[in-house]
Amino acid sequence: MKRSVNLVLCLALPLSTLAGCHRVDPVARFADARQAFAAEDYGRARTAVLAALDADENNRDMLLLLARTDLALHDGDGAQTALGRLRDAGAKGQDLTEMTAEAALLRGQGPEALRLLAGDQRPQAWRLRAAVAQADGDSGGALAAFRHGMEAGDDYALAAAYAHFLLEGGDLDEADRVLAIMRRLGPGRLDTLMTAGLIAQHKGQLDQASAAFRQAADRFRTRPEPIVALADIADMQGHVDVAAGYAAKANERAPGDPQVEALVVRVAAEKGEWQKVRDILAPREDSLDVRTFEGLAYGEALLNLGRPEQARAIYAKALLLSPQNPYARLMLAESQLAAGASADALRTVRPLADSVLAGQRELDLAVRAAQAASDPVAGAYAARLHSPQLAVNSALSGRAMAALARRDWPAVIEAYRAIPGYDNDAEVLKRMAEAETGLGRHDEAIATADKALLLDPRNPDMLHMAGLVRLNAGRERDMAQSLMRKALELDPSNRIFKADYARAMN
Repeated sequence: MKRSVNLVLCLALPLSTLAGCHRVDPVARFADARQAFAAEDYGRARTAVLAALDADENNRDMLLLLARTDLALHDGDGAQTALGRLRDAGAKGQDLTEMTAEAALLRGQGPEALRLLAGDQRPQAWRLRAAVAQADGDSGGALAAFRHGMEAGDDYALAAAYAHFLLEGGDLDEADRVLAIMRRLGPGRLDTLMTAGLIAQHKGQLDQASAAFRQAADRFRTRPEPIVALADIADMQGHVDVAAGYAAKANERAPGDPQVEALVVRVAAEKGEWQKVRDILAPREDSLDVRTFEGLAYGEALLNLGRPEQARAIYAKALLLSPQNPYARLMLAESQLAAGASADALRTVRPLADSVLAGQRELDLAVRAAQAASDPVAGAYAARLHSPQLAVNSALSGRAMAALARRDWPAVIEAYRAIPGYDNDAEVLKRMAEAETGLGRHDEAIATADKALLLDPRNPDMLHMAGLVRLNAGRERDMAQSLMRKALELDPSNRIFKADYARAMN
């Protein structure tokens, strides 16, 4: 009743004063913004603080919250504008300088960020230096900066960024140590829960990972990250329909978010909805990175929609940039065969088909390519394709990969040793060397990695493993650095190579 009376009174007022009935209460909106920011709902925080600033445009506290919100949303332009207004309002200090440096970094101005941070030894400054190094592809510089920052004092944002860096490089032991710091500084924060889940996922502890992601999803109901992570786990377990449900839920939370769109594309590709994949990605065709899942899925969509030449161009580029990507190699061969270049297809697929790890798909493609090229090798591939040993090898390979995921090193070695011919397959030997170094059996690991490298001396994976086992053993450091440097030169975009080489150089 009271609301109706107020509405009547407002309608009775002159037009010149009518706007007062809809005036924003800046104090209430600012309180909403702070509450949303604390809950890490940055989109709602920005909307609320902008509404508050409409009524109190020079309020320093509001402008500071707007700048912090824009930084959290990775909006460098918005943050720069807010920080400019703060300075015009008389604000100054080291915090403001660091935020200005972060805004410059987000706008692609790394040198300017470093200039602003000159002489600053606080943890926040080291986090930003690490980010500049990462943007420049300097993993060694990033690692050194992170370590300086961690020594400089406790800072949650620094710890979270460092944990993410370690996860990308596969250093789970150090990531665990950093997670303990995050739990002390921010036990219920989104990054803490997500980092705990990701570490568990990397260790193959999928139940623990799912529990952490569900807790994050329940606590942060507007954020898509935990829903995307739950979809990843469902995908790993082969539950495509469950992953599709999570994709729809993530899209409700954050439509247009890049990671959500990537999830939608992945689910569509797994379900064979190629027209949907093409419709989503076609507007970004010129900017797609062919090494990413989206770039590779776009090629597969084109292939399945009758455009093999376009698909072949995508996969040829992908294999050039990532020469050890088996999916890119397989799909390039499929595209070549579909385009009528059967001899090329056979040459492309042979490294996969000749491996003791070859499965039904690789051997079937090799048979089809060889038959189309009238190559007598078709008979040998067909014999392997129809041999009872294929199912045995596939089961053993699957068991070994599952053991690798959960870091069960003895099970990895046991499974691979049961595959006939394992000791003459570079890929298998590389994986066995990884297990042996994980067990601390350094002499065996070095011998196994060296044999893999001898079998495939130009393969960056073999070069990297031969260096890594020496690094882990604390031996022949110069040789370890040299081997890992050569691997990185052959595959410069490989994040794990970068992270391990950074460790070798520090």
